[in-house]
Amino acid sequence: MFKRKIYDKLLEWKRESDGRTAVLIEGARRIGKSTVAEEFGKNEYESYILIDFSIAPKATLELFEDISDLDFLFLQLQLQFKVDLIERKSLIIFDEVQRCPLARQAIKHLVKDHRYDYIETGSLISIKKNVKDIVIPSEERRLNMFPMDYEEFLWAVGDNTTYNLIRQFYELSKPLGQQTNRKMLRSFRLYMLVGGMPQAIDEYIKTNNFKMVDKIKRDILTLYKDDFMKIDSTGRASMMFESIPAQLNKNTSRYQVSSVLGNSLRSDDVLTLIAEMKNSRTVLVSYHANDPNVGMSANKNPGMFKMYICDTGLFTTLMFKDRDFTENDIYEKLLNDKLSANLGYLYENAVAQVLAANGRELFYHTFMNQKSRHNYEIDFLIAEKNKVCPIEVKSSGYKSHTSIDRFCDKYSERILWKYLIYTKDYSKDRDIICLPIYMTPFI
Repeated sequence: MFKRKIYDKLLEWKRESDGRTAVLIEGARRIGKSTVAEEFGKNEYESYILIDFSIAPKATLELFEDISDLDFLFLQLQLQFKVDLIERKSLIIFDEVQRCPLARQAIKHLVKDHRYDYIETGSLISIKKNVKDIVIPSEERRLNMFPMDYEEFLWAVGDNTTYNLIRQFYELSKPLGQQTNRKMLRSFRLYMLVGGMPQAIDEYIKTNNFKMVDKIKRDILTLYKDDFMKIDSTGRASMMFESIPAQLNKNTSRYQVSSVLGNSLRSDDVLTLIAEMKNSRTVLVSYHANDPNVGMSANKNPGMFKMYICDTGLFTTLMFKDRDFTENDIYEKLLNDKLSANLGYLYENAVAQVLAANGRELFYHTFMNQKSRHNYEIDFLIAEKNKVCPIEVKSSGYKSHTSIDRFCDKYSERILWKYLIYTKDYSKDRDIICLPIYMTPFI
């Protein structure tokens, strides 16, 4: 198993909760939820039972239809899984718990019983059809899990020093030097191409072959499409998902639903569909902040949004979905920054992924200069203290930042820091912090 940061969060939960709550690990498919939960059970408990509700037999599912006798329930689980459960020293894992809503509802009573600890994992947890007939347990602590981030990727390929060194240069506000910067950019672009899916990283380490990695990612994208068919059997969610790269490439101020689905869908239906796609954790949704100030959630425009893919490696594969596979030469050109296409939207997706993994809600802002009638856009807005920080993303080393300049003219009193994410070394352009993209996690 690859080293994952969420493992430390599980240790913190076990220590602080002492069985008073269960933990629900939410995230998209194939990001390693089941693997980390089982590894945690192996290492931190004397015994554990993993119930995979996607393949559990009928006899197991029926146990949760009546939990009035917990002694009988635990006896049956021990018999079925041939595992001895030890009071306060055993863990029960409900894997793919969305497949058995009654098991999730039972958490309230299982936690109260306090004999064992419980971890739940699931994808598409919040979809209405899975939870509409049950009581969501308040004894459930949620942990969001994301694809492997850049630091976890470096750990996986055996690099345990680079990330901390980059952090030190960021904290010192010093450039790394031209040669080191080029090396770090190549490393981060490799991460963008392979992505953070553990299976794809494992394939890269084993084969060092982008074609084989691409096949893994295409398989994962197919699984996601199948999940979207469960959300919406008409295929509209799948169409919207597949159109994310094209929509970002258009460089418009919002995701244009009508250009993908036509005008037949009502606005309320669009909002419901987007909410369900977001809850699947396979997409990241950035909403327009009508008033770019602290508390952007309160003034977001739910009908004006952009969508990104949870993993930039999957995004790269989806960019070239018109081919049978993404040829190694395309990967090589991307890796060496020699592909002629404008890849600003690829870098934008990478920044969205980093911000979301750091617990940031995604917002952006567009505005018009009343004198010139020119439209400007701030790619991302984050709140810090009682101020906001605008972020502009470039796929090159060009330090033009007109949008930030105009934004600052309009909202100067609201701004704490200003960031330009680009491909050159760390620098400052007056009061704008120019960061190489691999420093984005430290914002």
